[in-house]
Amino acid sequence: MTIYGSMPGMGTPELPVPDGLVLRPFRGVRFAVEDPAKVTSPPYDLISDADVDTLLHLHPNNVVRLILPRTSHPGPAHPLPPTPTLPTAHTTPAAQTVPATDTLAAGDEPPPETRYAEARDTLQAWLHAGILVPDDHPALYVYEQHGPHFLQRGLIGDVALTDPGQHVILPHEDVMPGPIADRLALMSTTQANLEPIFLLYDGAGGPTTRLVEEVATRRRPLVSAETEDGVTHRLWAITDASEIATVNADLHDRQALIADGHHRYATYRVLQRQERLTNPPTEPSLTPSDTALRGMASGNATPSSAGFTSSAAMPGGTAAAPSPAPSSSTDDDLHEPPSTTLVAPWDFGLALLVDSTAYPPDLKAIHRVIPGLPLAKAAAQARQSWRVQEFSTLAEGLAAFENSPDPAFLLADATGAYLITDPDPVQLARAMPADHSDRWNSLNTSILSEFILPKVWGMRDDEQAVRIVHHDIEAAAELATSTGGTAVILKPLATEDVLAVAAGGERVPRKSTSFGPKPRTGLVLRTFAIN
Repeated sequence: MTIYGSMPGMGTPELPVPDGLVLRPFRGVRFAVEDPAKVTSPPYDLISDADVDTLLHLHPNNVVRLILPRTSHPGPAHPLPPTPTLPTAHTTPAAQTVPATDTLAAGDEPPPETRYAEARDTLQAWLHAGILVPDDHPALYVYEQHGPHFLQRGLIGDVALTDPGQHVILPHEDVMPGPIADRLALMSTTQANLEPIFLLYDGAGGPTTRLVEEVATRRRPLVSAETEDGVTHRLWAITDASEIATVNADLHDRQALIADGHHRYATYRVLQRQERLTNPPTEPSLTPSDTALRGMASGNATPSSAGFTSSAAMPGGTAAAPSPAPSSSTDDDLHEPPSTTLVAPWDFGLALLVDSTAYPPDLKAIHRVIPGLPLAKAAAQARQSWRVQEFSTLAEGLAAFENSPDPAFLLADATGAYLITDPDPVQLARAMPADHSDRWNSLNTSILSEFILPKVWGMRDDEQAVRIVHHDIEAAAELATSTGGTAVILKPLATEDVLAVAAGGERVPRKSTSFGPKPRTGLVLRTFAIN
């Protein structure tokens, strides 16, 4: 945790800066188990303690042991099995199970450092035991999620890290230091990206989208797994250099929006600086497939820095114009010293990239719970600046809430609800910041964080005072009741509003959006040593 806080005083390393959107192939690490679905999980920030137990019941080697490590697991302690020769393909018929250790009394919570070391040791043990196996060749992975009412396809790869000022990868949410410090400690200790972030881009039916469609409809998948929620997940590998070059030529001039994973993307960038300060690269980080990146739209680039320039030549080490590229290059360039800043594994982060025109996202609301603020008191204080309607049941309140004009919020617990609408325009205008756009100021999460929480209820929108509940309205109401508090039910933001705010260089308040369907964790992992 202290590493994150000490970063500003540690100097600024020279960083490679991609001159566009770059998605590099990598050697994926995958589970060699009979049913891959049983070792996967939702993203880490959607998993409760009870969910951890459920996932471990599905399979003792579920990926949750890596992304949310804890030293206390069910079952007796056992030593790790002898280390076999590392397999080279995902055909292991009976991969060994490494049992969980149990070094703490039930209910004890191990310190963070112990959990991160546990994740590192578990990852290495699974690699040695053949539970996790690296693919033979670097690849971009076509990933398909197919449920009863949706279909989404995209590409998983190493996305080159960019500064927000470059307007290549656009964040739309603020981040908090706590989650960044948590993920930084995990990634730096394990030296791995264990789950992809989720990026959206406007593919306009281009070559990348057509290739994804061709692969998903005509080629045999590496993995096909149906998870307990009824969703089928399939994975294909693209290893052909010309296809990878086509993808990067198409992506080069496009922008990507961070749909999910703001804290992890921020962590990628902090980790990049940390690793370059403590472990600067001395050799090019190359694979044969890196030659595919030479055909990008900006021209041919040397394989050691394809599509990159150095941050040393840029004011403030941020955005810069594309660097000049040599007129030609050959396979012999793989053995030439790099002409710009060397590219290292931590200059990339694991990401799923989805064409939002071909597969429009499902945008859901994220609700709030204010522990210790009784519902009746919250409603009484709201009457000073809002129209308040009381309902005897949550269901009645929700019916009125769905048909109410914006801005509107439903205050609730398990016993009832209050609908608040029609805010006092003078009080609202006074509360909203003048340095933000009208569109930003009209977002319900902005009104909540800038007006209702500080002005109506006298509190800050932070992790200590405000708890987050994704999607589940009843769960939010029950949590409010159990904590003697109030649930604030929100409507989902409009996708076009989020895109417009991000394109304008603004960020919506924390936890404003929940884009889906989110990628499943555990289908393919990325480790720096193998990458």
